[in-house]
Amino acid sequence: MEAIFEFVNIDKNSNLESFTQKKLNKIENKYDWIVRANVYFKRDENQKPNGYITEIRLSAPGPEIFAQSNENSFEASIAETVRDLERQCSKRKAKMSTH
Repeated sequence: MEAIFEFVNIDKNSNLESFTQKKLNKIENKYDWIVRANVYFKRDENQKPNGYITEIRLSAPGPEIFAQSNENSFEASIAETVRDLERQCSKRKAKMSTH
């Protein structure tokens, strides 16, 4: 799976990229029909105590799968977003029919 990372209002961070890539690889191993992931890291100072926002869009057959979370660290935000994506992928797989 190709992963595209974008950083909004923060500097590029290779540690966040590698942490997210590990999490996305676990999803890719379970669901091989996912083509690409667009990952957005945002920092919003106005949202106290949180403000570390992660958005991930997965390109897959059918509509895109999207999840977003706002936590008190990027690591927590990534973990929560990936949990939401796994839940959605599981539901999508259950609906898929084999021909």
